[in-house]
Amino acid sequence: MVKSDGLKLLETNENYVALAIVDAEKYQETNLKIIKELIKKSLPGVYVTLNLPYEDIKNKFIKQKVNLNNVIFIDAVTKTAGGKIKKTKDCLYIGSPKNLSDISIAMDQAIMAIPAEDKFLFFDSLSTLLLYNDVKVVAKFIHFLSGKMRIWKVKGIIISLRREKDKELINELKAYCDLTLNL
Repeated sequence: MVKSDGLKLLETNENYVALAIVDAEKYQETNLKIIKELIKKSLPGVYVTLNLPYEDIKNKFIKQKVNLNNVIFIDAVTKTAGGKIKKTKDCLYIGSPKNLSDISIAMDQAIMAIPAEDKFLFFDSLSTLLLYNDVKVVAKFIHFLSGKMRIWKVKGIIISLRREKDKELINELKAYCDLTLNL
């Protein structure tokens, strides 16, 4: 496992599973930087959001002139929050961050729908999963997810907020990842 304080390691052409640990006050800015870094190479991918509704993320990225033409979103927030679901070609809506099976199935469908050999999966965020699921369940899911990322041969990024109460889980999850990015 490699540790880094920056995004330079994401520039590699190799596939990897990276755990990005982010301060809460830099969360939005960091997500934007990571996605920009991945997209600037015309890399298609999947953005799994458990934190903000798809429409909000899309609007923020558009304001920053981020080209989302090759990104499929999986939104596990909008239905939970009682928001309106508009059928779109670039977003799959999941009922809740609690339903890990639905999230897994949606990720598999989205990744397989991208014909490119090089692609990414951005998972936002581990911290939100912990609000809806037991720590042991989340650890098993991330272990499963890291294995799937390797099978899919993607550049995988899992975001987690830097929180003292998640420290033990994050330390355990580092063993499943190739990179740990302290951002």
